[in-house]
Amino acid sequence: MTYRLSQLAERFSLRFSGGADPEIRAVATLEGAQQGQLAFLANPLYRKHLADSRASAVVVAEADAAHCPMPCLIAKDPYVAFAKIAALFEPITTAEAGIHVSAVIAANAVISPAASIGPFVSIGARTRIEAGASIGAGCVIGDDCVIGADSELIARVTLVTRVRLGKRVRIHPGAVIGADGFGLAMDAGHWIKVPQLGGVVIGDDCEIGANTCIDRGALDDTVLEEDVRLDNQIQVGHNVRIGAHTAMAGCVAVAGSARIGRYCLIGGGAGIVGHIEICDRVMVTAMSLVTHSIVTPGEYSSGTPIQPSRDWRRNAARFKHLDELARKIANLKPSAPFQAKDKE
Repeated sequence: MTYRLSQLAERFSLRFSGGADPEIRAVATLEGAQQGQLAFLANPLYRKHLADSRASAVVVAEADAAHCPMPCLIAKDPYVAFAKIAALFEPITTAEAGIHVSAVIAANAVISPAASIGPFVSIGARTRIEAGASIGAGCVIGDDCVIGADSELIARVTLVTRVRLGKRVRIHPGAVIGADGFGLAMDAGHWIKVPQLGGVVIGDDCEIGANTCIDRGALDDTVLEEDVRLDNQIQVGHNVRIGAHTAMAGCVAVAGSARIGRYCLIGGGAGIVGHIEICDRVMVTAMSLVTHSIVTPGEYSSGTPIQPSRDWRRNAARFKHLDELARKIANLKPSAPFQAKDKE
C-alpha cells in the first residue's frame, strides 16, 4: 500500500506541513529511512539525525516542526501517531476458518465454525474456542480452557488447564499459561507439593510475549485484567493479579500473590517479591527489586548504576563496613553547642 502524506494527515487527524505531498510506501527510523519512507522523532536524543535524514517525511511534535527540512506531520504524541500509521504497512495474514486434518480434538470440545485450528494442534476436553480465534501450528490446549473471540495463539503455545482468555488476546510462540504454581510445603525434611486448584484468567486485548510463563493459582485464579502487555521471558507466579493497561518488559519476575495496579510500567529484569501490593501508576525501572508494597504513584528504582569496575570494587569493599559505621555514628555523643565568649 502507498499513501500520500496528505492522506495520512487526514486519516489520523494530524497537521500537514511542508508544501510537497510525497508518496509514502513504508516506514523507517530517522537514520535508516530512504526516499518514499516515513520516519518519526519522539526522543530528543535523536534530534541530531533530523537534518541528515533521507526520509521523505517525518512525524514530529510541534516544537520540532520548524527545524524539519522535509515535509512533516505534526502530532501531539509523535510515537503514538507513528504507531498508528505503521500499522497500515504491516503485512497481516488472516487464517482461514476450519480445522486442519492433523489436529487432535476431544470429542466434547466446542469449536466455532468460524475459528481456525492449525496443523498438529491438540485440544482437550470441555475446552471452548470462539469465533474468529486462530490457533497456530503445534499449540497444546488442555482441558477446561476458553479462548475468546478473535484471539490468536501464534504457534507452539501451551494452555495447560483452566485457562480463560478474553477477546482479541494475542500470545506469542513458546508461552506456557496455566502450569503449576510453585507451591511447596516442607514435611519431615521432604517437600510436599501443594495442589494448584485455580486457573488463569486473561482479559480482553492482552498480549503475552514469547516464552513467558503464567502459573495458575493455588486456590483462586491468577488474573491479568484487560489490555495488559507482557514482553518475552516473563515469569508470573501463582495468584498474582496485574491491573489493566500495565506493561512489563522482558525478564521480569513476579512472585506469587503479588498485586500490581493499573497503568504500571515495570522495566526489564525487575523482580517483585510475593504477597505485596503496588498501587496504580507506578513505574519500576529496569533491574530493580521491589521488596515491599508501594502505596504512592511515581517512579521507583533500586540497585547500583553502572560505574567503572575500579570504583565499584572500592565502593563494594566499603559497603561491608556500612553497618559498623552506622553504629559508631549512632553512639557518638553530641558536642556541647558552641558559645561565643562575651567581649570584654
